[in-house]
Amino acid sequence: MRALLVTSVGVTCAAALTLPLAAPALSAPAAHSASARPPSLSPESPGSGPPSARTAPAPDEANEANETNRRGEASEGGVLEVPEAAPPRTGETRAAALAGSTQSLPLEPLAAPSDRAVGPAASGQGLDRRTARPFSLVGVVWDDAEAELHGTVQVRTRATGGTSWSDWQDVETHNAEHAADLGSAERASGAVRGATAPLWVGDSDGVEVRVRPEAADPQHPAAVPLPEGLRLELVDPGADPAPEPAPVGRTVTPAAFAGNPVPPTTTTAVPEVLTAESAATSAVNADLAPLGATVIPALTKAETEEEAAIVAAGAKPYIGPRPKIVTRKGWGADEKLRERNFAYTKSVKAAFVHHSATGNNYTCKQAPSVLRSIYRYHVKSSGWRDFGYNFAVDKCGNIYEGRAGGVSKAVLGAHTLGFNTNTMGVAVLGTYSSTNPPAAAVTAVSKLTAWKLGLFGANPKGKVTLVSGGSGKYSKGKKVKMNVISGHRDGFATECPGARLYKKLGKARTSSAKLQGR
Repeated sequence: MRALLVTSVGVTCAAALTLPLAAPALSAPAAHSASARPPSLSPESPGSGPPSARTAPAPDEANEANETNRRGEASEGGVLEVPEAAPPRTGETRAAALAGSTQSLPLEPLAAPSDRAVGPAASGQGLDRRTARPFSLVGVVWDDAEAELHGTVQVRTRATGGTSWSDWQDVETHNAEHAADLGSAERASGAVRGATAPLWVGDSDGVEVRVRPEAADPQHPAAVPLPEGLRLELVDPGADPAPEPAPVGRTVTPAAFAGNPVPPTTTTAVPEVLTAESAATSAVNADLAPLGATVIPALTKAETEEEAAIVAAGAKPYIGPRPKIVTRKGWGADEKLRERNFAYTKSVKAAFVHHSATGNNYTCKQAPSVLRSIYRYHVKSSGWRDFGYNFAVDKCGNIYEGRAGGVSKAVLGAHTLGFNTNTMGVAVLGTYSSTNPPAAAVTAVSKLTAWKLGLFGANPKGKVTLVSGGSGKYSKGKKVKMNVISGHRDGFATECPGARLYKKLGKARTSSAKLQGR
């Protein structure tokens, strides 16, 4: 199903909007006509503001220009420009990188291993130990999005300010199945690159990487060559967003996360400046929370059913209570990174559950930083239009808005190759191949799906027939019957969402349906 691309939104603004934080909820943006043009070719769209508002870049935009964005950007004339592969991004200062930054380092041939039996082809590429500007997430990318990396990728890092190095850590190389569908505007943009899964390593300033091709064997006497243009991406998530101000005499609890309680404070009203991009991202949630909100609050089932009559008529009575959702503003998304348009599909008939494969060495307080890092890796390093998943869940059960476009809407994601149409993708932050997912995370998946699937009349314990857009498991056009709540591996030949998380999906379906009142 072709995505519906929004080309305008019911918010008109200059380069920045000065709005009181406690603005009343706005009415839903008016419906807009669909556009068949690729999203990056529209000179005016949600989040971009009028052309005149984009002529003078803000300081952090200048920082992005210095960073050399390999993702295709539309010129004012609407012509897609895809720069050549970027040189190492080493010109940014730490102060300029408060909104996040990416260092991109080309890999070099490694010395042949001492074991002659391995053969020269297995020498691979990499980088020797070196000092870098601080970063928290790593990944490896290459030029051709259709090429696969048959081999292994390992990194070790040094904590910022420290002297000791970590052990070698494996980076998940099979990541192509987390992507936009073949033939989609996002996939055909010319900016998409091949990439490993990202790995969260925490605040670090030293790195070493080695990429080895699969060794030759009697069945395959010649090793498969590594993809061209291998680069190491070092991502700094930038600073956490500032606490949310409150009107005079009113008490507010800033975007707090489970496991990290924040005491309420009373502050003086300070007008908040929203950029055009941030205002547009927030406006599509205007039925659910005030403009500029960092959190969409939880509702009771009765309140949810009343709200559903407005945002999804006909959803009653089978809809779960709306859970608390941390908005993109709440986790600090830089809205200048994403594509200007929002992309939609017709409905949400199923939910695919993933693990992010970024490792489990993060705290719930760090989850927003993990999200900002993945977001930057998806857009700046991999060439995607936005964060790939529709939602994310951390180990403490906090739920986060993912790809922009509105949490109650059918936003087209890039999470399950071949099955992004009419579905949603939920990523549980972490790696759950041999580690059990926390109960709080599984419960959050149940709560989220009970609400979101309920908006579209889907039964979490039911089955649904989806049409494949082409994947490594099902050919394009094949009709496939699946669980309404499925794991990524149900749509593609992949280990995701990890064996341990996949085993919990039966419980998630039962709990989700119960929350809907089924």
